[in-house]
Order: sequence, then structure tokens, then C-alpha cells
Amino acid sequence: MTICGIEIKGSEAIFALATQGAGGLEHVAISTKKIVLDDDENAASVKAFAAQLADCVKANAITRIAIKKRSKKGEFAGGPTTFKIEGILQLLEGCEVQLLSPQTLNAQFKKHAYELPASLNKYQHDAYKTACAALLKG
Repeated sequence: MTICGIEIKGSEAIFALATQGAGGLEHVAISTKKIVLDDDENAASVKAFAAQLADCVKANAITRIAIKKRSKKGEFAGGPTTFKIEGILQLLEGCEVQLLSPQTLNAQFKKHAYELPASLNKYQHDAYKTACAALLKG
């Protein structure tokens, strides 16, 4: 099973795919590493972003998505654009979407002590941890 981990930062949805192989967790490389929502107040821009997401999901046969949760209030609260992106992701056809807390990601990372592949860009690490945590949780 392959899961697409997504971290939402600002106006970007950052992707990393992981699968559970015979040798443990493996990174699945895809050409799309992130998609940017240019102007969240412009309906055409939001629709274009949603279409890009749908195309990426379809092209890579993604059926499960795990999103790193952002706080709704407090010092590290996510901005309104991040929640708009999350809503668009949750509306994708044919995808099961789950949210995982940063605490869950860190706990799974410590418990299973898996490696972060060199094939990932540094900005994709949290997205990959999200995908791995979802795989490990079952």
C-alpha cells in the first residue's frame, strides 16, 4: 500500500509518497513535489489549484492521503490558507484522507527509527514522516 503524505505550509501542499515494502518503509519518487496556491482569494486560482491536485492524485494512482495537522489556535496556528488547502484535499474524489498530529508523527519516528531517504528534499521530510506514520498506524 502506498500513502501520500502531505505537509501544508503557507500556500504550499508538499508531497512525499511512502510504501511498505519487503525491506521496510520505502520512498516512492514522483515528479510533483509540491503544488502552490497562488492567490487564495481568487476563485480561478483556487479552482486551478484543485485541478492540479486532482491531476497529481490521478496520475500517481493515489488513493490514501495523510495530512500533517496544523494547530487551529495558539502560537503555531495554521493560517487560513492552509485550512482552505486542507478542505480542497478532503474533497478529492476517490481518496481516503486522514489527519495526523505532529505528536503522532514524532512518536512513530522515534518508535520505529526509520531513515529519511536521500532521494527526498529537506522540505519534504515532514510530508514523508506523515506518510510513514499513516502506514505504521495501519
